Amino acid sequence: MVEFRIDRRSGVATYLQIVLQVKQALRLGLLAPGDKLPTAKEVVAATAINPNTVLKAYRELDREGLVEPRPGLGTFVRRSLARPEAAADSPLRAELADWTDRARAAGLDREDVAALVASVLDEGFGDHARREAHDVNKGNKGTA
Repeated sequence: MVEFRIDRRSGVATYLQIVLQVKQALRLGLLAPGDKLPTAKEVVAATAINPNTVLKAYRELDREGLVEPRPGLGTFVRRSLARPEAAADSPLRAELADWTDRARAAGLDREDVAALVASVLDEGFGDHARREAHDVNKGNKGTA
């Protein structure tokens, strides 16, 4: 079962932190279709947040088609976002973990690593995303 970590200083709305953490768990294969999410009461007990915040997050996940509420039973995962290449036990993750160890050994802190990764992601995916959006606008989807 997923355990939510709420960072009150992040500037990210609490409900959105829950949404993002569920999506991350779905991408990493930590949650799979049929899995039950913690009840609002369980999340409140673990994180001391308002139950309406949990329900708002779950409604957003339902709206996106990722989970489904089952009255009297709980909220269950409807579909996965996992790809084998992104699984928690994938070779890519192991390489990234090794790279992170080297970055720490070189003296980089968490914020340094986050900035470096963000810049590489922007370089590696930013241009592709712009081309794809341009192609969609021209009616040539998928010809990037």
